[in-house]
Amino acid sequence: MAKNIKIVSKNKKARYEYFIEEVYEAGIALSGTEVKSIRAGKVNIKESYASIDKGQAYINGMHISPYEQGNIYNKDPLRKRKLLLHKEEIRKLIGYTSQQGYSLIPLSVYFKNGLVKIEIAIAKGKKMYDKRHDIAKKDAKRRMDKYMSPKNY
Repeated sequence: MAKNIKIVSKNKKARYEYFIEEVYEAGIALSGTEVKSIRAGKVNIKESYASIDKGQAYINGMHISPYEQGNIYNKDPLRKRKLLLHKEEIRKLIGYTSQQGYSLIPLSVYFKNGLVKIEIAIAKGKKMYDKRHDIAKKDAKRRMDKYMSPKNY
């Protein structure tokens, strides 16, 4: 990643729950108080998902806490927000999401050169045995790293 990136929120469960096929970077249409709240780190994308409606991409369920000094300018914390993508990217996303089992999930929210960006992924849900396989693989790697560390020699 570039050096002008500050990650604000990450969806840590996404790579555990889904197979990630493709990743896209999108802008988000936000109000001023929402940007200030994101700068303060008050955003949660764990329960959110992206959808495509009438040729436009939206993020649903993304919680941005109201800004303390925002008073009347604050918006609904869970409102539907528009994602800023190119038409070709939206057409690709429509093609993927029309297939059975694929969904759009957010991976992270970050600032890139002063602009709020979101990383969304085309993902396919994992079955329980896939998750167990990932856990076993991670555990085996941890044990190998432990025995290969310099203090064991």
